[in-house]
Amino acid sequence: MALIDLYSDVLDELSDYDGDELGGQDHLPRVVVVGDQSSGKTSVLEMVAQARIFPRGGGEMMTRSPVKVTLSEGPYHVARFKDSQREFDLTQESELSALRREIELRMRSSVRPGETISNQVISLSVQGPGLQRMVLVDLPGIISTQTLGMASDTRQRIQTLAKTYMENPNAIILCIQDGSIDAERSNVTDLVSEIDPAGKRTIFVLTKVDMAEANLLNPDRIRQILDGKLFPMMALGYFAVITGKGQGDESITAIRKYEEEFFQKSKLFKEGVLKPGQMTTRNLSMAVSKCFWNMVRESIEQQADTFKARRFNLETEWKNSFPHIRQMARDELFEKARSEILDNVMNLNQVPPQEWEEAIHDELWKSVRQHVFDSIYYNATEATDAGAFNTVVDIKLRHWVEKMLPNKAIDVGSDVLMAQFGKMLEMSVLTGSTNGRRATSPSCSAKKAAP
Repeated sequence: MALIDLYSDVLDELSDYDGDELGGQDHLPRVVVVGDQSSGKTSVLEMVAQARIFPRGGGEMMTRSPVKVTLSEGPYHVARFKDSQREFDLTQESELSALRREIELRMRSSVRPGETISNQVISLSVQGPGLQRMVLVDLPGIISTQTLGMASDTRQRIQTLAKTYMENPNAIILCIQDGSIDAERSNVTDLVSEIDPAGKRTIFVLTKVDMAEANLLNPDRIRQILDGKLFPMMALGYFAVITGKGQGDESITAIRKYEEEFFQKSKLFKEGVLKPGQMTTRNLSMAVSKCFWNMVRESIEQQADTFKARRFNLETEWKNSFPHIRQMARDELFEKARSEILDNVMNLNQVPPQEWEEAIHDELWKSVRQHVFDSIYYNATEATDAGAFNTVVDIKLRHWVEKMLPNKAIDVGSDVLMAQFGKMLEMSVLTGSTNGRRATSPSCSAKKAAP
């Protein structure tokens, strides 16, 4: 497993806990992508991922929940959801379409009735040649006006969600601003300046620069933006990018070619308004990745020191609370734990066969149902008649049963075994705690303290 994938898994695990359980908030770094709706925010992320992976809505709000995208370098350009084994080949348009449909379906299903957005995170990993390693979180776009059909608290909820992610002191804020509209209409810059007034962890991105150059008579306007002298905010760096020509079917390769050709011929570049290092999504990707890993190194060292101090405090509290209980050496503690674990392993024989069978059946179905419906039955719906549909299903099912089901069954059996063993350990811990509470007399304490 690559380091970035391991780091992403840690973020997923921590998202299941709250700050009280962790002894503090999760402050590990992410790249938080924020911008006004239709500012080109999601398109910037697609250019960084080098694939058109997100659904398009023609002005309609499409990003309805946070999407965590883990980028890593690999030989094949593929994408996979955290909770699914299916890989989407990002070099095939049919696979890209299927991925966009799946993302849209997951977003809409995560939104509760009567609401417009959700806090539920969709985790997606993307691998490919030349991708910069980092973890990005795409958030719903900031809106200034609520339209009919939106929940009454939508505008406030989007801002609250964005602030929650940006307030992480180790988050890199990727602030996306539409260059084709008047700067005074921006909502996101005020929000970012409120959270990071000194700009110590903000990277500013001006999109649609080709449209801005065509529409603006005064090039000093763009110079002021990219010099950090127009908006009431500061940033580590300022970038100008182009993420398309307004046509939804453009490929990433075509967009990158257009972007590079535009900047080579741009009046803004020739007049010195744009500096070479400030242009193109390629330069942006490398800069964001560098900032991300610098922040990861610094924050992990800080969190390691925090956990060491917390462990020391807990050990001190234990010694002060239970001064008569002898502290075990490492080898002695290991032997005691090993004996208890072996005892619990033997207790697995007490689980009735019917309980094993039901647990494996339920877990196996839970792990394969999405693949069966999405990759077999759903793809077969493209058949022209019932006979062709049944033929496609039979072929795909047979291939799946022969190639994938055996390994999946082994994995499920292992998971069920570990789950049952975990229950045994929990029961053992609860039994031990009950016995410990009963032993409150001085004689019991003395016996417990004896070597």
